[in-house]
Amino acid sequence: MKTVKMNIKQLFTGLMILGSTGIIFAQTSPKMDSVSSTPVQASANVQTNPVIENLKKQVEANPKDAESLAKLATAYQDASDWQNAVATWKKISVLLPDWAPSYYSQAYAYQSAKDDVNAKLAYEKYISTVKPEEIEASKKNLAYAYYFIAFSEQKENPDKAKEHIAKSIQYDPSNQDAIKLSQALNS
Repeated sequence: MKTVKMNIKQLFTGLMILGSTGIIFAQTSPKMDSVSSTPVQASANVQTNPVIENLKKQVEANPKDAESLAKLATAYQDASDWQNAVATWKKISVLLPDWAPSYYSQAYAYQSAKDDVNAKLAYEKYISTVKPEEIEASKKNLAYAYYFIAFSEQKENPDKAKEHIAKSIQYDPSNQDAIKLSQALNS
């Protein structure tokens, strides 16, 4: 089995730049049938997104190119194509199972798609995957992940929610939403 080697910092920096540029075109790539992985037919008046189409070709040529996959996942996110974004981030986490940002990005895409159950699971996986040497650089994302989990658990498991919100505030003491949730949970 071939090992995927890449400079994670360089990839993450590239993703930040790519994500901040945005995409001008609407995402109109065909939706995939989740069972057969074949495109579902779309109407004839569909525009294509050239950025996504080019990245799909790059990934087709080298399906284990994590950098191209990450750019494609980010392009799907920029186009609000959450189903394809999640599927692509999942491919990355199979290639790079110890790369925490792929789980955070999965959670973000799930959350954006209003799939809070899977978002919570992905945030939990993100938290468990962040390495000790990455904590300092990941504090804001960790704070949000803990906040989301606390928010999700506040009714069913308030004690667990209190633990998570305390961690969220530990990583970002300035987050007003986390402070308000903490006050509500502890009142």
